[in-house]
Amino acid sequence: MTHKDRFHATIERKPVDKPASWLGLPTADALPGLFKFFGVDNINDLRNTINDDIYTVEMPCNFPGSNAIYSALQFAKKETSGPERTLTAPGFFEYYSDPTQVNSFNWPNPEEYICPAECLSAVEAADDRAVVAILWSAHFQDACSAFGMETSLLKMIEEPDMYHAVIERITEFYLQANKIFYEATLGKVDAVLIGNDFGSQTNLMLSPALIREFVIPGTKELINQAKNYGLKIIYHSCGAISDAIPDLIDAGADVIHPIQALAAGMEPKSLKERFGDKVSFCGGVDAQYLLVLGKPDEIKSKVRELKTIFPTGLIISPSHEAILPDINPENIKALFDAIHE
Repeated sequence: MTHKDRFHATIERKPVDKPASWLGLPTADALPGLFKFFGVDNINDLRNTINDDIYTVEMPCNFPGSNAIYSALQFAKKETSGPERTLTAPGFFEYYSDPTQVNSFNWPNPEEYICPAECLSAVEAADDRAVVAILWSAHFQDACSAFGMETSLLKMIEEPDMYHAVIERITEFYLQANKIFYEATLGKVDAVLIGNDFGSQTNLMLSPALIREFVIPGTKELINQAKNYGLKIIYHSCGAISDAIPDLIDAGADVIHPIQALAAGMEPKSLKERFGDKVSFCGGVDAQYLLVLGKPDEIKSKVRELKTIFPTGLIISPSHEAILPDINPENIKALFDAIHE
């Protein structure tokens, strides 16, 4: 099977020669160690060496103060924020209660900061792997930033109209931005990764009912838009999110990412039993403990276990998209060696 064939068969839960794989997104400070270990000097050669199935593309953009779409909306009050996006600092809308004032914020116009030619160039640099666009479109996380997380969660209960106004406006921003990317790269992308973190290690951060009311409507809009361009949907949320998976399935997600191996209720066997005929998964190899402190034979054993539970329907990957420098490159090799056995 080709990389693309294997990717699509895996997420469509069809027979495969071996599971699809994804390295994830190594951080800048993790790359030198990986390059040295595998004897390469760039990420594409690393993918070739480990025989990965996915080529990731992050949307090129040049917003003021950020070249990443996930931090394009600078809501944090300047006197309380650092150089990076934060969800917990007081946000622009902290003291707003009137939904008609939602445009008081200086919403950036995506057309001014996203260049279609750059989007196309980024995608055309891909090789024969399945192309996954990392667009995030984290409307819930941005709503947390817009108010400050604690205030945001309180607004849901005390001033739901204000919360709806803000998260709907954020969703509109992402729909505009993503349309530019989709139009520029039409026919050249296989799937898109979007999502929000709403799980902790032990449970959801808010109830399924609140997720259903405030998060899922925008999620459906973002998913429907992508599907209108023929794209598969990988929906990301870290943590213990099993109680939200039925709503994500109903919203149209094709793949749930990640199986965070140590989070409550995210055991691969139970996920397969509960949802395996309705949605596929990505992840499963613990990046909190096993890949950091485990031995190569332990990693191989885990991969073999996952292949038994999911003969198809699982893209085997570290259980967090970011490969950090504390992960031993030898364990990354063991992960891919076991996938390709």
